[in-house]
Amino acid sequence: MEMLHYDFMQRAFFAGGIIALMASVLGVYLLLRRQALMADMLSHVSLAGVAAGTYLGINPSLSGFIVAVIGAIAVEYVRKSYKTYSELSVAIIMVGGLSLSVILMTINKTVNKSFSSYLFGSVVAVNRMELMIMLAAALIGALFFFLLRRPLYIVSFDEESARTSGIPVQWISLGFSIVTGMIVAAAMPIVGVLLVSALIILPAALSVRISSSFTTAILVSMGIGLTGTFTGLTASYELSTPPGGTIAFVLLIFLVAGLSLKKLLALGSKRSSKVASPELPVSRGQL
Repeated sequence: MEMLHYDFMQRAFFAGGIIALMASVLGVYLLLRRQALMADMLSHVSLAGVAAGTYLGINPSLSGFIVAVIGAIAVEYVRKSYKTYSELSVAIIMVGGLSLSVILMTINKTVNKSFSSYLFGSVVAVNRMELMIMLAAALIGALFFFLLRRPLYIVSFDEESARTSGIPVQWISLGFSIVTGMIVAAAMPIVGVLLVSALIILPAALSVRISSSFTTAILVSMGIGLTGTFTGLTASYELSTPPGGTIAFVLLIFLVAGLSLKKLLALGSKRSSKVASPELPVSRGQL
């Protein structure tokens, strides 16, 4: 293909593929833990890190990555204070991230000018530092999900049962939050702050509806995420549209089409079963 002759498109496909695979796996676990909004929250926290890095003269991608990890750790500690209302931790940390971003944007006008690429993503402009961050996040995430796949699976479904079984729930939850923050921060250059949750949640949302087991859901989510990202990048190149928004829209089309097809197949199967085994009237002589 012509677009793969360009170095920036090669980097875009490489970076998009790495993040798509890790984000899709993360999304399944977030859905099982009922923490779908956590990705959106951490992206806003990461935005505050980007603003702080720009204001202090530090690499924005690196500062956003560090602040996202700090925000993920903070979520776990705030969640302990509100055990009955655990979703409050997401709201509290998100408010902190957004307020800090707005303050820094107001103080330093140069921060405001460089924010558009972080808000909407620019995968075709991924630099060497961002690519290194993605590779580091992908490697750590892959090791975490592989080595702790069984205890993490149990914790995702029932923390109380996992704690009774002797699983270190606190440390696993903290590690999961840190990995989530790393992947979210690494995904920002791909789709941006406003759409990062789409790359994480949409493939998982479809896979959990059409898969028959947890392992299948993981593999299907990875396939959907990878296909959607590559399709979105190709469409973005051909149509000259923003890569982040195009990838998110393609994934949304996949979700709607997949759920619609599943519903149609279910209706067709139901009708065919009725035709194959019609209800016969029962007479008194047969009783």
